Amino acid sequence: MAPRLVLAEIRIGRGYKLLSGEPVDNESKHNGLAGLKVMVIDDSKTIRRTAETLLKKEGCEVITATDGFEALSKIADLKPGIIFIDIMMPRLDGYQTCALIKHNRMFKGTPVIMLSSKDGLFDRARGRIVGSEQYLTKPFTREELLGAIKRHMKQAA
Repeated sequence: MAPRLVLAEIRIGRGYKLLSGEPVDNESKHNGLAGLKVMVIDDSKTIRRTAETLLKKEGCEVITATDGFEALSKIADLKPGIIFIDIMMPRLDGYQTCALIKHNRMFKGTPVIMLSSKDGLFDRARGRIVGSEQYLTKPFTREELLGAIKRHMKQAA
């Protein structure tokens, strides 16, 4: 991960506050997520931005894609450690994308977490059938997102 250039900062309590007004959370450096490559695949710009903002604050390297086709080429090149996939997307939906990832010898061990606004038993079961490890309902909280990552990174270790 490239070092972050900080032009000016003021020491305040346990952390630093950048002059831009964005706090730096020193505790997040110790959460074990720093440098982890996380992919977020969602056709909603709002969901991608929300997840990206939360994850970057934790030190993660975030890769985004708007659909399954875009994601598959990025996965091959960038090799994320964990992948979040929206179910309802144009061209290639989340179930199809997850199945393709899990059928690839190189990425079958990569944790895939489905994201959906649907919370039905059928949707959850279908996610399991195609190989997803977990199912998060949108809108998700910071704790749910980070908890899912920590849970699956421990299992992968």
